[in-house]
Amino acid sequence: MKYDLEIFGQRLQGLRKERKIKQKEMAELLQCAERNYQRLEYGKTNVTATTLMFLCDYFHVSADYLLGRTDHRE
Repeated sequence: MKYDLEIFGQRLQGLRKERKIKQKEMAELLQCAERNYQRLEYGKTNVTATTLMFLCDYFHVSADYLLGRTDHRE
């Protein structure tokens, strides 16, 4: 499997919705503009390593899961 921005975005959106968090709230957590966060979810921009680590810790999932390299969350 390779890194796919669309899979990353779909998984990020699903995790966010599971926690009932709005995009604006996620943007605040990541200290970025809401539009920048939306671009992550829509698969329009790459995620930085720092952001990826934060998201993995926040949602308690592995980077491989978020990046679409495995279907196992941990």
